[in-house]
Amino acid sequence: MKWKIIRHFPEAELEQSWRECLAHGDYPTHYTAPEYFLEPFWTDQRPFAVLALDGDGVAGVATGLHTGSQIICGLSVRPQVCQRKDANQWEVSKALSQGLLEVAEGKVELITLHTWTAMEGFLAGGYGVRECDGEKGVVMLDLTKGADALFKGFSENRRTNIRKAIKMGLEVSQLTTDEELNAFYEIYVEWCKHKQIAPSAFKPLKQAFALTNNRRLFIAKYENKVIAGVTLRFIPGGIIEYAANCSIREDQKLKPNDILHWRVIEWACKEGFTFYSLGGAHLFLKKFGGALWTTYRYRFDRTWFRKYELKEKVLNTGLRFFQLLPDSTKNAIRMISGIDSG
Repeated sequence: MKWKIIRHFPEAELEQSWRECLAHGDYPTHYTAPEYFLEPFWTDQRPFAVLALDGDGVAGVATGLHTGSQIICGLSVRPQVCQRKDANQWEVSKALSQGLLEVAEGKVELITLHTWTAMEGFLAGGYGVRECDGEKGVVMLDLTKGADALFKGFSENRRTNIRKAIKMGLEVSQLTTDEELNAFYEIYVEWCKHKQIAPSAFKPLKQAFALTNNRRLFIAKYENKVIAGVTLRFIPGGIIEYAANCSIREDQKLKPNDILHWRVIEWACKEGFTFYSLGGAHLFLKKFGGALWTTYRYRFDRTWFRKYELKEKVLNTGLRFFQLLPDSTKNAIRMISGIDSG
């Protein structure tokens, strides 16, 4: 099996073959689709895709960014790999692994790729593997069960919050006007300030939400005022992903985030999506039920003495040693180092 590297939206014939792969793929997402090259957020980075080719057809795809000395293909909570269900998994992953090494020619020190399943072809290509489970895993809802069945699987607290939001009169809808987008952006900027992260500029955010075939913004209103929003990425008929949310902190008592996700789930089930990836595994997300999926990190350290691998081993050894210490000693170390003991 061969591979092909592309760095721009593909020509018509290749695009059709790529989409055919996704239509018969295992875990197709927005970032594994050709629209990955239409994203307005990559202006300072270099997006690329590696396509595994079985004859003239696309059998698998991995997308990523070439950022400085590293190549990054997704995150543990957002893999960017898809393969045809009927393809030879080993051959696909081996071709993708070799394609990534070709992308990395030059001064790239580290290749990091995340996948939904174990792909042994990467091991044959010299990559190391690590399972991402627990808090690094992903809560996934099987939308084929239907909205009513999924609602029954929510925690009692989650169902209560949703009913409370409905009783309080919260309304959820998809973004339709510039006024709504302006109101959401103000909330978003304030939210980023609270989280101490840099917000995206208004223009690329507006451009992203204009790509309605792959992105949507659901907003919650209370007394006709926008108080929260949740952003989504998806590929029609495939996986829909929770990308981000923000809300007015003073209005969180109205439970807008609970009802936002519920309305998204109702919509996604009607639209025929297969899974809803909640993009993480913290407690708020786990209360929606669903299964906790383990993802896999494959990494190729191209530095002398494998410095990235060595650093990780040292940190892991230190963490294991720390966990063996008495609680009193742990708390003393936390106080000295400034680590929050909570």
